[in-house]
Amino acid sequence: MDRRQRRTRSLIFTAFSALLERKSYSSMTVQDIIDEADIGRSTFYAHFETKDELLKALCNDIFDHVFSAEIMSEEHHDFSHHSSFRDRITHILYHLQEKQQSIRGLFNGECGEIFLRYLKEYLCQVFDEHITIKDDVPHDYALDLAVSGFAETVRWWLKGHSEYTPEQMTDYFFCCTNIL
Repeated sequence: MDRRQRRTRSLIFTAFSALLERKSYSSMTVQDIIDEADIGRSTFYAHFETKDELLKALCNDIFDHVFSAEIMSEEHHDFSHHSSFRDRITHILYHLQEKQQSIRGLFNGECGEIFLRYLKEYLCQVFDEHITIKDDVPHDYALDLAVSGFAETVRWWLKGHSEYTPEQMTDYFFCCTNIL
């Protein structure tokens, strides 16, 4: 993607996120997004076929960075020398906190369920190798329970409890979860 295409895509993402703060996903139209982004209809459709595709692309854009396998030193945090699962979770929370403005509107209404489904898909990849279970508990059950619990932790945190740090949220999650 060239610079102009990236800029247009960013405008569309920003407009979509801003609209989600004010309007429900189901009542939002492509025309609303076009008006908010101040772009033409053909420009929108050159990037996305539908608003559902836009939602998926926005989630993927957020998650591709948040769940990057390569952990580097960044402006607000440095986990490049930490490799524990707890560190990985805290690192993810830092990224979600940084993207909080874009994410907050994604938790509203039916859009929130779609967002959580995409979030859980990414979380499954991270949690799968770290789930340890006792006795005869099925691995997929333990994985689903841990991923769902963490996704709800993220929702609770970003929807109104952002005064807690990523480290505190990691501690709370691990304190309440015995399967990790």
